[in-house]
Amino acid sequence: MTRAYNFNPGPAVLPLSVLERVRDEMVDFRGCGMSILEVSHRGPEYMEVYKKTIDLYREVFGVPKEFHVLFLGGGASTQFFHVPWNLLGPGKKVSFLHTGHWSKLAMKEAKRFGEVVIAASSEAENYTRLPRKDEIKIDPKSTYVHLVSNNTIFGTQWQAFPDCAGLPVVADMSSDIMSRRIDFGKFDLIFAGAQKNLGPAGLTVVFIKDSLLKLCNPEVPTMVSYKTHIDGESAYNTPPVFAVYVNCLVLEWIKAQGGMEAVEKANNKKAGMVYEVMDSLPKFYKGTVVDPGSRSKMNIPIRLPSEDLEKKFLKEAEAKKFIGLKGHRSVGGIRVSIYNAFPLEGVEKLVKFMREFAKANS
Repeated sequence: MTRAYNFNPGPAVLPLSVLERVRDEMVDFRGCGMSILEVSHRGPEYMEVYKKTIDLYREVFGVPKEFHVLFLGGGASTQFFHVPWNLLGPGKKVSFLHTGHWSKLAMKEAKRFGEVVIAASSEAENYTRLPRKDEIKIDPKSTYVHLVSNNTIFGTQWQAFPDCAGLPVVADMSSDIMSRRIDFGKFDLIFAGAQKNLGPAGLTVVFIKDSLLKLCNPEVPTMVSYKTHIDGESAYNTPPVFAVYVNCLVLEWIKAQGGMEAVEKANNKKAGMVYEVMDSLPKFYKGTVVDPGSRSKMNIPIRLPSEDLEKKFLKEAEAKKFIGLKGHRSVGGIRVSIYNAFPLEGVEKLVKFMREFAKANS
């Protein structure tokens, strides 16, 4: 079997060793006579996986004890209304750092429950950079601040998280979760869809600080309440069992790589190789992010001199089994998505192709 180099932005590449283990355990999960797809979510087989996954998050990602770890369904977009439904209400505000498509969608949902204050925005510049420190004006009366750590479409990423005036911070880390070490002291709630760096689509992981629960509205519907899922150990209803299992294997893989320090180092190297080609050939490969300090290490959008050249690039890339390089439908161009599991050798081959293509078409 020849595997493609999978640059898809999500669902994204998974470690080959994880896929092979899933294959080997699929029919008979560790001698229980059933597949992991068939076991009870309250049975010992799944509960062992569930507890081990939480332990690995604490060990590998450094999740503090004062944070609860929740495994929820519905995708990260469900958190766009879960969060404000729990934390907002009449007379309450949320300050948004508006940096792209996903913050816009989250703001739309938050407006259903309270007042949205845009504390900073790069929309006027088509999200080609992140707001500067002096541009961020957080309303001190806000209940919390919402930010998106990485923007898959426009290719920006907070390299240093902004000061949020001492208010609770909610972070959507769907597209760069566990790609680098973070200081949990800067956050009160983090959520992420699994399909970039954690596992298959269908699982949403939520880290919520115990103290934030005091601000949550106890009158929200049962399934929306974070307390429901904390008390029910993420099994109040049937959880995405298979996705949690794969998530556990991915965390084991990260640990085996050397943990977050090694993963971050590898991600820096991979992204650096792509940006090096772009910076050395700026007339041919034009990045859409104007501020180098805002550049994402997960998603790198690129424009070529013409759309015809972009189509040619994609066609020739696909022939080399470079899959998923087409830019988001709303912006076009090329997009290089290089999540944790994307192999270094794939980036090496891509940058070689980029140089050869530029030489042949300049």
